[in-house]
Order: sequence, then structure tokens, then C-alpha cells
Amino acid sequence: MAKASHPLSETDRRIGAAMLASPRASWRTVGRVLGISERTVVRRAAPLFHDKTLRATAVRNPVWFPDLIPLALRIRCRPNQISAIAATLARRPDTVWVDILGGGDEICTILFLDGPDARNSLLLRDLPATPAVQSWTSHILLRVFPAAFDWSGGLLTEAELTSLRPELPAPAARPSLQPLDHALITTLVEDGRASYADLARRADTTALTARRRLEALVAGQVVRLATEVDLARLGIRTEALLWITVAPGGLEETGRELSRHPQVRFASATTGSANLLVAVAAADLNALYHFLNDTIGALPHVSTIEVTPILSGVKRTGLVRAGSL
Repeated sequence: MAKASHPLSETDRRIGAAMLASPRASWRTVGRVLGISERTVVRRAAPLFHDKTLRATAVRNPVWFPDLIPLALRIRCRPNQISAIAATLARRPDTVWVDILGGGDEICTILFLDGPDARNSLLLRDLPATPAVQSWTSHILLRVFPAAFDWSGGLLTEAELTSLRPELPAPAARPSLQPLDHALITTLVEDGRASYADLARRADTTALTARRRLEALVAGQVVRLATEVDLARLGIRTEALLWITVAPGGLEETGRELSRHPQVRFASATTGSANLLVAVAAADLNALYHFLNDTIGALPHVSTIEVTPILSGVKRTGLVRAGSL
């Protein structure tokens, strides 16, 4: 289980929130938006990245990689083995998220599986062969709603978020991926704030070309830049997954509306008895209650909801959390 962590200072929390919302924002831009000096941002942010309080990465969009199968698994385990199962899942390179849920006997993990063979090996061989695994359900992620991608934990105003959003070129209708793009993406997964010089070196191209291709990849939603942080360090201590059943005709509207809410960090349409998966992060239980009552309760197409609190986030955006294993 994760070790207890201490909240950051207010300035550090706001810098962290800016990094969540805009992972490659320059120190100058962050300082301008937050009303502090660039020097202060560098002095505060550099140690946070150095000690891995903040970690920058990138996530591929399965829509652009047709061989990938985006799968959410709910796995019920023997409680005395759940930490070991979560650790094993977190070590897999194809897991994006691994969370221990609710009563301490269930794991939710999101995987990007490399085709049907990898999916079948996991579901038909690996899980059945694991004695500690009691049962599981699988859910294909049909559409991830991107509005939540500039999520800041509610620590920044809408005006600040708008100022942080980079000006990107208009995406082509369906631009083809170039060979160098795969090298760029691999480097960004390792370090989402890698310099353009480092990106150019890894992709065997120029810094200018690396910048242009990166902007095209982000604008076209081929890749999503992300910053990982233990949310408790930002004063956000209540996380939950919501499994929501929505009338089919209202799925797009509901998913988009929820993805724009400041407490929603992820929203995706899924297969299964519930057709919308939403990850919520709130300051405390009272804030979560008001989100369920005031926000979910006001949505016209929602028929049922299951709330599963997150006890421990073991892996997020492809990165194993420090002290979680």
C-alpha cells in the first residue's frame, strides 16, 4: 500500500496543477498564468520532478493504433493476495492504470493490449491460472472523452486553464503516422517533458521537425501528454470509479458533459452492463457526495450508478507510483 504523504505548499500545489493541465508548459508560461516569477517556478518545480513527486509521460490513443485493445478489467481477488496481484499487474508494460478498490478485494486495471492474442492470453490463460484471482469482468473502452485531459484537480480557474492551453495547429482529418512519430512517442512515454533536442536525437531528425511533429500528434489526439502525481499531495484525498448506466441515445452527451467537470479526471464509454466509466477525484467524502447528488443526479439520461472508492492507486498513466509496491 502507498505510504502516507504530506501535502505540498499552496504554491507547489498550483504549480503541480498547472503541470497536470499542461504537461509541457514552459516555466515562463506557468509563472505568467499563476502570477509568480519564472525563477520561482523553476526553483519549486525542478525538485518536484527530480524526486518524482511529478512525473511526465504520454499515453497513446488506441484509435490511432488499431492493433491495441483498450480493456478495463474488474478483478476480484483473495484479500490477502490483493497487493501481490496489483503489483504483478503494475509490472506489466501494457497496464496503464492499476487501482485497489472498495472493500480491499477488487482491482480495476486499464490495459492497452497488443492485439487479440495478447487479450486471449490474459483472459483465457493468465487470469484462470492465478489461484488468488476469484473472478473478473472485462470492458472494452469504446471512446475516451478528451475534455478531461487538461484536468487540474479544481485548483485552477477556467481563465488559468485557458491560458495554459497551447496553441496547436489545426489537426488534419486523418494524418498518417510517420516513422519518426513512433520514436517521438516512445521518448515521450519515458519523459513527457523531454527537450526538443532530445526528441530530435532519439528520432534522428531536427529539433524543428520534432516540435512540429509533436504538435501535430497532440493536436490530432494521437497521443495525450500527462503528468502523474499522488493526488493526496495536492489535498485531494477521495477518489472513486463510477460505473454508470446511461440511455444509449444520451451516452455522447453525458460523457462529454461529465468529462468537462473539474472533479472528473477520466471518462470513457465502455461495453458491459454499465456503459460509462468515470474516474472522480474530490477533496473529501463530502465533496464526492455533492458530486453524486448535484452533478450526476441532474443528468437526464443516467439510470443507475455504482460507486467504487479507490483505496490505493498503484499505477497511473503507465507509471508505478513510488512506495505503492
